Amino acid sequence: MLIYLDNCCYNRPFDDQTQERIHMESEAVLAIIGKCKKSKCKIIGSAALDFEIERVCDFVKKERVKTFYDQTISEKIDYNENILRFAQELSTYANIRMLDRFHLSFAVNSLTNILLTTDDKFEKAVSKLNIKTKVMNPLKYLMEVI
Repeated sequence: MLIYLDNCCYNRPFDDQTQERIHMESEAVLAIIGKCKKSKCKIIGSAALDFEIERVCDFVKKERVKTFYDQTISEKIDYNENILRFAQELSTYANIRMLDRFHLSFAVNSLTNILLTTDDKFEKAVSKLNIKTKVMNPLKYLMEVI
């Protein structure tokens, strides 16, 4: 099993935990990562995640997210022609933001089974595509695998 978490998942444990949804998604992300570390599941990182994490404005949060990400991933995928091509193709027929297109392209091209995101719009837009990689909220995914 290969799992890809997008940037919002890595940020979630460092977001405002007083909001119930954020807290529950944070717990789900941590539980999924813990479950992966105990099983043969791999968590895929990417050059797109590196780029997006570097854009976090709050220096302390950025360092925490970066450390969390580095400790979480099993392997990292770099840009290649197939990833760039698929991200460009997505822009022609899907209403998905640029960085999300790259996250999806990395996930699909690395044959990832699940891409986790807390972005409802991204999840909904991808649900209309005919791809093998399933995109879903970490809370929904956790409920499915328990």
